Amino acid sequence: MLFPTISFAVFFAVVLPLSWLTLPNRTLWRLVMVAASWFFYGCAGWGFVPLLIGSTVVNHALAWVIFRSEGNRRKWVVRGAVAVNLGALGYLKYIGFLSTSTTSLLDDLGLGVHLPLPKVLLPAGISFFTFQALSYVIDVNRRKLQPVSLLDFAVYLSFFPHLLSGPIVRAAEFLPQIRRRIDARHIDAGRGLWLIARGLFKKVVISSYLSSQAVDPLFGFPHQHGGLEALFGIYAYAIQIYADFSGYTDMAIGLALLLGVRFPLNFDSPYKSRSLQEFWRRWHMTLSRWLRDYLYIPLGGNRRGNTRTYLNLMATMLLGGLWHGAAWTFVAWGALHGVGLAVGRLRVAHQTRRMALRQPVALSADTVPQGMGTLPPPPPRSPLGASPDANGSSVTPGETEDRAPAGPLVLALVRYRRFSDALEDRWQARVHIPRPLRHAIAWFLTFQFVCLGWVFFRATSFSNATEVLSRLFASGRVALDPVVVLVVVAALATQFIPSHWSEAAMARFSRWSVLAQALALGVVLIVIDVWGPVGVAPFIYFRF
Repeated sequence: MLFPTISFAVFFAVVLPLSWLTLPNRTLWRLVMVAASWFFYGCAGWGFVPLLIGSTVVNHALAWVIFRSEGNRRKWVVRGAVAVNLGALGYLKYIGFLSTSTTSLLDDLGLGVHLPLPKVLLPAGISFFTFQALSYVIDVNRRKLQPVSLLDFAVYLSFFPHLLSGPIVRAAEFLPQIRRRIDARHIDAGRGLWLIARGLFKKVVISSYLSSQAVDPLFGFPHQHGGLEALFGIYAYAIQIYADFSGYTDMAIGLALLLGVRFPLNFDSPYKSRSLQEFWRRWHMTLSRWLRDYLYIPLGGNRRGNTRTYLNLMATMLLGGLWHGAAWTFVAWGALHGVGLAVGRLRVAHQTRRMALRQPVALSADTVPQGMGTLPPPPPRSPLGASPDANGSSVTPGETEDRAPAGPLVLALVRYRRFSDALEDRWQARVHIPRPLRHAIAWFLTFQFVCLGWVFFRATSFSNATEVLSRLFASGRVALDPVVVLVVVAALATQFIPSHWSEAAMARFSRWSVLAQALALGVVLIVIDVWGPVGVAPFIYFRF
């Protein structure tokens, strides 16, 4: 039951009045939400509902055991909770991938052993609600959160607007809202309707059009495309996946808002980023924060020297890539971003140090390296770019705290830094580049790098990815679809619209009368119906 379908419209037309009627009685409202969410999840496959219920009961019980335990017993219970959640996710999502990969490796070694391939149906949304369950039990262990009732936790884990594709909402963000008494008359329905309409347009019109007219033909039949067609096909996929996923997020935030719950922002114009670090501060923000708080920082973050920092970045992005799908192409996508973030961190840290040596004054906050975009927490600032570590001592960016021997990755990055420094010094001595032009170049290079990664993300195999990339250098006739070019350029241009303009438009729409809002929404739905294709393709992130 997809959001942009008649069946979901009928479902929500029943759930919304029930929600508003039961808002004064918070217990009854929670029961309605759990029942509606389990029904919604059952429409994706009724066999999945016991898994969701089991995850709810088990993690609720584990959280209480963790909360009442101390010392080593608590540590072992936490490890058990992590093992249970990741074990279920690993088996259901990766057992087939591991079986085929192991069989392929044994064949390459000449052993000829073929492992049985289990037939496991991947439950919808398992990656998202597993991450939410993990964040809950870990926050209880960290004493950031007290365990809640089974009913409250069931609402949190199964709440249908975010159940299948996020955003990944923290328990600390969600649970206080469902305990407060809310008056339906105070719900900002206009804002919710605006977000739903915007999300529908992104998904049904933009994403679906680019998919059918440019992306699917390119990745399905690469040899039929010339260089310029391949380039705009790759750009089209960058816009498609953004319109698809941010469109879902807009609808999820709008639907939750109509039910009296506010979700965090998940996208913030990511394609206007001028660095890979900035891109990850703007793209899938709830996942970036999750990876930062529950993977990157526990691994040591940037507190244990340069070698460990780069390894932690690589491990975080490799696992983040694998989280998106059980295929080596996703691992390659994660590795590409991991290397890019490591190089970017090294570059920014070294530039900060050089600036400090040339001009020994206190640096501003925006010049201090932030590591992996949203992943490492912003450290307290000290003079000359030094960042206090966990023990309060000061470590200058670019220096190694533990003086550990440099590995191959660090040596390669150091050589890159020396080469780029020499090149930069020679270039700056001859050419002065104005700041706006430098920003434009940084944006252009960042966008190209992100699009390169999207090729592996979308490709069905490495051979498919390399074939698509090879078409960039192919000659032949140019048969660009001018509408595709127009949509890609227009979508990129909207990334640079100031966010407060959108906020002002939503606020103005919220002040319209109910009749005016209904008429405007009706016009948008007619436009979507006319411009949209027949039928609605599944959201890209449903398979994750």
